[in-house]
Amino acid sequence: MKTIGFIDYYISEWHANNYVGWFKEVNEKLGDDFVVKYAWAEMDKSPLDDVTTDQWCEKYGVTKCDTIEELCEKADYILILSPSDPEKHLGYAEKALKYKKNTYIDKTFAPDYKTAKAIFDIAEKYGTKFFSSSALRYTTELNNFKNVKSVITTGGGGNMPEYVIHQIEMAVKLLDAKALEIKVEKVGESQYISNVKFSDDKQASIVFSPSNPFAVITQSEDGEAGYAKAESDFFKGLLEDILRFYNTGVTSFDVNQTLEVMKVREGVIKGMDNCGAWIKL
Repeated sequence: MKTIGFIDYYISEWHANNYVGWFKEVNEKLGDDFVVKYAWAEMDKSPLDDVTTDQWCEKYGVTKCDTIEELCEKADYILILSPSDPEKHLGYAEKALKYKKNTYIDKTFAPDYKTAKAIFDIAEKYGTKFFSSSALRYTTELNNFKNVKSVITTGGGGNMPEYVIHQIEMAVKLLDAKALEIKVEKVGESQYISNVKFSDDKQASIVFSPSNPFAVITQSEDGEAGYAKAESDFFKGLLEDILRFYNTGVTSFDVNQTLEVMKVREGVIKGMDNCGAWIKL
């Protein structure tokens, strides 16, 4: 049995609640023997539903750890959650990455580029393998596009700073280039269009509206147009890749793309307060 330990800010939240069962499904599909065995949360009671760590662990058949250190010592592999509170990731990473166990850090990876780079530096210091990604990287529809020159992504969610990460992940995956500058325009009360210039004369437009589906409109280097809505089971794709990474220590993409994603997200947030101005990234 290969054991996974969950580190979270508060454990009763959407990702942790679903990942336990989804890992079981993916595990069965792959014929492997991973199990979510341990959990630790900084807050004992979830502000979302008042469920305590003890109650959550009893419900999901997981062993509660009293400290991060205890979890990191016992678990074979580590998963840092706290998806809605990325400012917590640096502190958790500082403690967890020193154990040199293959680690996944949930989206949003970090609150800004500087913090993201600091986490990368910690991992390099200890020689620890890790990666992070939005699940939208794993929507299989993206695999149909090659040599993308420009992309428009659509998407939504409860708020732009948290949910735009999904659109940025898709754009960075398809363009695979360095983000250079960004301009954000506000349309109405809660809709935004972010235009991003990348190296190699590539570009992306990120259209955020709360009720929008996740989709991409592409144009290849030879001018061919394409469209796809994210309809595949991308969360299961993410979890499959996490288990593959746990087994091999090899990521399926260049993890430096995560730094580009964080760079663009930071630009989006700055641009929301400086609409219409080009911001260097």
